Amino acid sequence: MSTNLFCRSCGILMPIFSLPTPYGIGTLGKEAYDFVNFLHDAGQHYWQVLPLGHTGFGDSPYQCFSTVAGNPYFIDLDFLVEKGLLSKSDLKDLDSSHSKVDYGYIYQTRWDLLRLAFANSSSLKEEISSFQNNNSDWINDYALFMALKNHFNQKPVYEWDDFSIVQRNPDAIAHYTKLLEDDINFYIFVQYLFFEQWTTLKEYANSKNILIIGDIPMYLSPDSCDVWVNPNVFKVNSQTRPIWIAGVPPDYFSEDGQVWGNPVYDWEYLKSHNYNWWIWRIQKNLRLFDFIRIDHFRAFQDYFQIEFGETTARNGVWMPGPRMDFFDALKNTFGDVPIIAEDLGIIDDSVRELLADSGFPGMNVLVFGFRAYENNSHMPHNWKPNSVSYTSTHDSETVAEAISNLSEDDRKFALDYIYSNPNETPSFSAIRTAFASPANTVIVPMTDVLSLGTDGRINSPSTVGCNWSWRSEPDSFTSEIASKLYKLAKTYKRLC
Repeated sequence: MSTNLFCRSCGILMPIFSLPTPYGIGTLGKEAYDFVNFLHDAGQHYWQVLPLGHTGFGDSPYQCFSTVAGNPYFIDLDFLVEKGLLSKSDLKDLDSSHSKVDYGYIYQTRWDLLRLAFANSSSLKEEISSFQNNNSDWINDYALFMALKNHFNQKPVYEWDDFSIVQRNPDAIAHYTKLLEDDINFYIFVQYLFFEQWTTLKEYANSKNILIIGDIPMYLSPDSCDVWVNPNVFKVNSQTRPIWIAGVPPDYFSEDGQVWGNPVYDWEYLKSHNYNWWIWRIQKNLRLFDFIRIDHFRAFQDYFQIEFGETTARNGVWMPGPRMDFFDALKNTFGDVPIIAEDLGIIDDSVRELLADSGFPGMNVLVFGFRAYENNSHMPHNWKPNSVSYTSTHDSETVAEAISNLSEDDRKFALDYIYSNPNETPSFSAIRTAFASPANTVIVPMTDVLSLGTDGRINSPSTVGCNWSWRSEPDSFTSEIASKLYKLAKTYKRLC
């Protein structure tokens, strides 16, 4: 099996939560294996997934309670029936009619089933204990953190009623570890299930010559186990409340900029400790994935910070990031690190220079080149071989949506550029154009493969309440679509 990201190849971006299942959200079960088979038949070499973490408020995979723990919602229930942890009758009342992921419904139903499975898990005591021992560098802290959130009525860590446990006083940790023992063991059990299912799925994908591209959010949620356990890594106060938060400055699209709310890193502290926390984080993700896409790469050059409490980004300031010093530390530890740099957004020459020095492939997005008056780097004829290029992304409009929203002149230009014709949808013409490009690696969201418009939008940045909920139909992964993709991959020399 080739592990060279730079061979001429292709893949599909498909979130786990979007896989079709009878239980309201995609899981690591049968449908995931069916999708791997579809990728194999379609001549694809990569499956790109969004972050797999345990999501918090807003259900965003970029706002998780832990940088390591997996999302309990992705645990497949049918596999739990096969293991004897649940019975088929336990699943009979689940409502599968939701066309989108209904996170409120999932929250109300999934935890009760996982608690029931936990009550039936006595036969797995040795396996769970082994998992706990093998993951002792994070699992105990995470499980205690989640148990504490339950104990303090889901308040964020910086609002917990007992300041001694916020500061991780050893006596307080001992007290709550004993008090919340059953809840702690439950969360360890849940992570055991997640990692058992994910590891098996990844091994199956690799056996089919499918490599997994994972995704690391640049910033972490302020209400996360990592901030609680490692406050010195972040610019937070003694209560772990952020002092400085991340965002982007005002621009053409937003006169107020964006305020994200995530604590920024204390890069001076990290450097003085040889970037140990980040290296640990990369190491954990390399065990999960074959390649890693790092979100918001430009923050390694310079990052934008805003004082906590500001409602706009108008008063934010740029600060120097760790730059090549950090990537040199990574390479000293891992050698050639299989990283993809998400270099979208506010990019200047210094960021381009950092990307070139790192050697990592950057990103291009076809829908960002749909302008008749521009000749920018996102137009496929400008794509560099050392890049991972997309028709669209999880944060952008789909191809169909983008074309429909263009002015008449820009729409005509876009359709001419991708050589759209009556024999295929504009979305598939865009895929053909991307496959024909010089980029070594092309990734296509499944929403573009299916030619979806606004109904396939995965995320609209700076909005809440309607994101991360797209679900594919049960019959989406057809042999006809696989044959068309395989033919494109073969024609444009992307079978890897």
